[in-house]
Amino acid sequence: MSTIQTSSFRRQRDHFEPQDTDPHEQRRLRGLLEQIDYSAFVANREVIGQMLPKLDAAVFQRMAVVTATARAKWIAESLRQSESGAPSTPDQIARLAAARAAYEELAEAYEGLRRMVERSYVAIR
Repeated sequence: MSTIQTSSFRRQRDHFEPQDTDPHEQRRLRGLLEQIDYSAFVANREVIGQMLPKLDAAVFQRMAVVTATARAKWIAESLRQSESGAPSTPDQIARLAAARAAYEELAEAYEGLRRMVERSYVAIR
């Protein structure tokens, strides 16, 4: 199986690769799999298009700013904790972890939205 590296973790590709050596059976199976993939594409385009109907460049800019702000808050918190030179307390670590989680979630959402546009599930006006 192949993997795709995203910004924070690896995802496994879960596409079937036929092992049958009969070329007719492979073509039949590939045709069936293409129909399945197309059905998933249409479902994604319809459902996502209804839920996210108004996308434009400004949406991406707002998401980029919010994500950058969350990243800066995460790093600023780590710098604040390092100023004293003392080990971080459990409360400080919890704040740092929460800031990192916020940044990572926003970054993944941004990448997810970008993939939706890339795959034509939604259109940008």
